[in-house]
Amino acid sequence: MANQVKSDKDYSQYFQPPSLSDAKKRGKEEIAVHYDFHIPEDMQGFGKDKYYLIRTYGCQMNEHDTEVMRGLLEQMGYQSTEDKYQADVILLNTCAIRENAEDKVFGELGHLKALKAQKPGLVLGVCGCMSQEEAVVNRIMQKHAFVDLIFGTHNIHRLPGLLKDAFYNKEMVVEVWSKEGDIVENLPKKREGIRAWVNIMFGCDKFCTYCIVPYTRGKERSRRPQDVLAEVRDLARQGFQEITLLGQNVNAYGKDFEDITYSFANLMDDIRKIDVPRIRFTTSHPRDFDDDLIEVLGKRGNLVEHIHLPVQAGNTEVLKRMSRKYSREHYLELARKIKATMPDVVLTTDIIVGFPGETDEQFDETMSLYEEVGFDFAFTFIYSPREGTPAAGMEDNVPKEVKKQRLYRLNELVNAHSKASNEKLLGQTVEVLVEGESKNNADVLAGRTRTNKLIHFTGSKELIGQMIDVKVTHAQTWILKGEIVQKPLKVSI
Repeated sequence: MANQVKSDKDYSQYFQPPSLSDAKKRGKEEIAVHYDFHIPEDMQGFGKDKYYLIRTYGCQMNEHDTEVMRGLLEQMGYQSTEDKYQADVILLNTCAIRENAEDKVFGELGHLKALKAQKPGLVLGVCGCMSQEEAVVNRIMQKHAFVDLIFGTHNIHRLPGLLKDAFYNKEMVVEVWSKEGDIVENLPKKREGIRAWVNIMFGCDKFCTYCIVPYTRGKERSRRPQDVLAEVRDLARQGFQEITLLGQNVNAYGKDFEDITYSFANLMDDIRKIDVPRIRFTTSHPRDFDDDLIEVLGKRGNLVEHIHLPVQAGNTEVLKRMSRKYSREHYLELARKIKATMPDVVLTTDIIVGFPGETDEQFDETMSLYEEVGFDFAFTFIYSPREGTPAAGMEDNVPKEVKKQRLYRLNELVNAHSKASNEKLLGQTVEVLVEGESKNNADVLAGRTRTNKLIHFTGSKELIGQMIDVKVTHAQTWILKGEIVQKPLKVSI
């Protein structure tokens, strides 16, 4: 790819483009864990009196990667800004899961082109999952040559050095590792608010036929248990009220360990004993959701009764074409086991409609599965092919209008279930973590229940960050409304 850049400059020193063929490989080499990370001495004051802006697209994993980049930049002396005209560094942390996510990023690059022309000293970078795609990097190099820096998901820790190269070389710097990255501990993170995300593993080995993630995030590799537990304990000491454990497939955690036997169930059982009010996790794969994990989640405490369990489709043949590696019957039995252990559990899911070859009858099985499981909510998507995935080679033979009709029918069902689920809470008192002001009304507070339902209520701003009891007075499709329940004063005799 390097020969596509029209320049006499020797890029070999700092130009490492991604390779789709390399990204598909799953090597046997050991994943090293590094504990000696530090900002190079010559970069520690590099950002003094300068500002950075990071725009984040996509999932919680990307949000967490942004926290790491913010930590790195601030240790270099940079300050955060939301004003693109003030920024000296702008990074777009991108998502590759769907085509419209890429379109948004390329649209934003188009808007930033004029700013770059006005402010040549601005360092403009593209990072995240899109950067791991060979075709995307080619497109940026050919049509957006004003971009200064492209780096991927495996080498975020290299940001200080890459930024230095981009600043001094005045040429596009591309470093995207296609091999699986090692695990780098002790990276600085700039977290805000009362909720924290903690990566417990990286990558995915499931290779669902529609998904680009195994190529952009690499093979499954788990952090050592002691490192995860130490980070969670530190967050507990800092006063975080809710921690979400992150991974492309969290319940495959530990399966790559060769020297110890330690599973996701073991990790959850140990984290359960740490003094944090709420522990969540995302995303889980039905194939790896075992009985041991269900048993641990049934112990409750700080392990909340909300599980996001993507099903994607309700028909076994479609699931086979998706390479989901479970059947409709397996999923229904898993849901039954979870509900038997946790009768008040809230299950949410992801569903794709219009996958290649999906018939009306097969779609109807998705609808009936939704009814049978009784999901509270679903993220729903129309299938669109992603270049580089096996499904992209399948005939996309479900007409666009049919896809839209199926999505409409599914969303009608999702909305009805969501409203009915919320109405069951009318008159009940729920524990709420107060997150802040409502986005639409500064006089109203917003928080979430243990089952991740959004609730609005009036109260003092001093309650932000606290756990309170709220009585549900109104139930709408997407939100609850309520009134604070005043706890009786304890009288000492």
